[in-house]
Amino acid sequence: MTTPNSTLRAVRMGLLMSQDDLARALRDAGVRAGQPNNASKRLVQRWEAGTTAAPQPLYARALESVTGLPIETLGFAMPVLARVSDDGRGGHDLEGSHVGVAEAGGAPVAQPAPGRGNYSGVWLSTYEYVSSGRENQVFIGKHYVVLLQHGSRLTGRSLPNASLNPNSPLTLDLEVDGAAVTGTWTEQTAADGYYRGARYFGALQLLAEPTGRRMAGKWVGFGKEFDVNTGPWELRLMDASTSKATLEAYNRPPE
Repeated sequence: MTTPNSTLRAVRMGLLMSQDDLARALRDAGVRAGQPNNASKRLVQRWEAGTTAAPQPLYARALESVTGLPIETLGFAMPVLARVSDDGRGGHDLEGSHVGVAEAGGAPVAQPAPGRGNYSGVWLSTYEYVSSGRENQVFIGKHYVVLLQHGSRLTGRSLPNASLNPNSPLTLDLEVDGAAVTGTWTEQTAADGYYRGARYFGALQLLAEPTGRRMAGKWVGFGKEFDVNTGPWELRLMDASTSKATLEAYNRPPE
């Protein structure tokens, strides 16, 4: 069985792109880089369905250009292998059917049990942090985030224009186990902002309320002075729909 790449799908939807839009953007990125490719809607569908486990380096470079994210963070099931030369000639994307099932001691690795309910939808993400460089003032970060759930895995990406601080995209990679939701977060700060394009990342642990409409807990991450910081983080469901109209409605800075 193949596992859908919900991370790539979340990133695509966070960019307000259809599968056709992403394929077109990948072709355009290839032309700009002097490395034309034949990206198609069908290829994007294979990536998102998990039937193609990893893209050719040619497509990996285009994906990084379009999404602004390293290929390792786009949810592919295995590392991108150098099966083609740098000019992109030859080779094929790796098909999921050719990838062996992970085993431990000869037995298949058990998959985590899915959590209760489904958390897909648009959520308002709110966290607090202390800025040591600004007299330890407390600041708030807010994003409208698209969350997509597959089994016990929950992946998210902020909408392009939906952060309180402009041009600071947020990504989440979480695991649901009953009411516990744990995983990692990454935020790329704005190049012209206070943190000058620094990339921050860390861990996140939340508890989901029985209603399934709110999660609250703590984040932990590294500071500029090599210290470990923490603070509160909340996710609040705004709309369970992930339709294009809903995403466009929330593609704005939170109030």
